[in-house]
Amino acid sequence: MEQVIANGLYLGAQYALIALGLTLIFGLMNVLNFAHGQMYVLGGFITYTVYGRLGLPFAVAVLCSGVTLAVIGGFMERYLFRTVIRRSHREESTMMLAAATAFFFDAVMLLVFGEKQRGVPKIVKGVFNDFGVILPYDRILVGAIAAVLILGFIAFMKYTKTGRAMRALAQDRTAAQLMGVRVDRYTMVGFALGAMLAGVVGGLLVSITGVNAGIGGPISIKAFMMIMIGGAGVVGGAIAGGFILGMMESVGLTVLREYGDVTYLVIFAALMVFLSIRPNGLMGKPWG
Repeated sequence: MEQVIANGLYLGAQYALIALGLTLIFGLMNVLNFAHGQMYVLGGFITYTVYGRLGLPFAVAVLCSGVTLAVIGGFMERYLFRTVIRRSHREESTMMLAAATAFFFDAVMLLVFGEKQRGVPKIVKGVFNDFGVILPYDRILVGAIAAVLILGFIAFMKYTKTGRAMRALAQDRTAAQLMGVRVDRYTMVGFALGAMLAGVVGGLLVSITGVNAGIGGPISIKAFMMIMIGGAGVVGGAIAGGFILGMMESVGLTVLREYGDVTYLVIFAALMVFLSIRPNGLMGKPWG
């Protein structure tokens, strides 16, 4: 049981960090960013290049991943999504744009990095083996960093002027604009921050799971599952959804370890039943 809980908390921390970026973008723009998983993968490839190939420190590599994805996210919001939102009155237009950017990122990463799985040397060596729990030190470190980043994100959203402005936009965009909030600026900052979180977690996890050009879609699916569980556009819901999914996956892989991917079939079935009862998730509000 201790091992299951430890694995669930580790998975939950990394999943929550992935979901935070996606739910932030959704809350600010009412846009489902289908390219979120591809942003995660690109962050992993940047860390692989800077740390694994160039030999620079791991912290520098993860910072490069975050900054690069923040710039890309800001560019996407300013020159793609903002333009489409202003020119189109259909929400489906932004969804099609998000899907197109996901396919574009997939094609670029496949062209540049190829199909092979890429990995980097372990950032720390050794295994923790006590209290009925066995975890490599690198997983403990990455889980701790993810938890610190989640707490830092919550503090940023709660106590800073930028965070409060983005919360106001997520709650009522028109009212925030009437109160003097610069909608375009904070929307771009929010999109950049969401993309940065995806890049950072991709950079962190490349040291554990590796990365390849084909995992962007599955990562996006997991991110959507988390915000559906917790409630789209709600920061607390994203965190709750991440830890719930992490614990479900840990329990499922332990109980159903002899049946392989049946775990994910059970998780999807449970999600379908849950959404039929609470279609807006635990803390969410209707979309639109």
